[in-house]
Amino acid sequence: MSDMAGGEEAAADGSATRWGRRAWELLERVRARAPLVQCITNFVSMDLMANALLAAGASPAMVHSLREIDDFTPRADALCVNIGTLSDGWLPSMRAAAAAAARSSRPWILDPVAVSASEFRMEACLGLVALWPTVIRGNPSEIIALSSACRVRDSKGVDSFHESSDAVESAKSLAQSSGAIVAVSGATDFITDGQIVVAAQNGVAMMQKITATGCAVTALIAAFVAVESSNPLEATSCALSIFGLAGELGMEMANGPASLRVHMIDSLHGLHEHTVASRVKISLVS
Repeated sequence: MSDMAGGEEAAADGSATRWGRRAWELLERVRARAPLVQCITNFVSMDLMANALLAAGASPAMVHSLREIDDFTPRADALCVNIGTLSDGWLPSMRAAAAAAARSSRPWILDPVAVSASEFRMEACLGLVALWPTVIRGNPSEIIALSSACRVRDSKGVDSFHESSDAVESAKSLAQSSGAIVAVSGATDFITDGQIVVAAQNGVAMMQKITATGCAVTALIAAFVAVESSNPLEATSCALSIFGLAGELGMEMANGPASLRVHMIDSLHGLHEHTVASRVKISLVS
């Protein structure tokens, strides 16, 4: 091996070690501070989101009534808005909560679930993006559609027709236009502020067979950004990797999707420093 090759390998190892330490540091902060995360989310995901937040050390609150927003949202450490089961009744609460979070200088995270499924969803998401989310996380097709403000033809609900790498340029464009950190979930997660692109590569394919795992990781992002609001790109990258790592560890004990769900939550709760530092897979792409 040449000296140059050895130097590149050492640099890569140093970067991996730094990200591992950073991920552990932020997880410890979540456990120490127990940030209150308000989730306005869909009926399918409430249980898994709440349990993922609790397992990580955060405090979930499924508060969505418009009458509570002015009192509650400014007290939360972060807000997670997920449009999975969007309705006319909940949309005003989502808008009011996003505006209240912004007024209170609280981070808020948008999950544009199935944004291409209807004009109603697209219009709702575009209106929410205009309220300056801190982070937007979606699958590749959702990010491509939201970036172009155009529904993806033949969209099939929450499923993506694209690989995460297909959406990197759209993610950068959306980040530049919205001011948000944009995360694209997939076999490799890509996270960008419009210039820098980071890749997080933890996780297992079986996680896609459990409903609401994407919703749950969005909530975890909110918890991490709550304790590191000054660097939401790093917080988002670490949250995605930590959640994927919990899936990897859970898969070592699971027999299928149902048991993976249980073991994934247990693994998230039981993560310790050595495992995080040695197994987190985050790297700078550009």
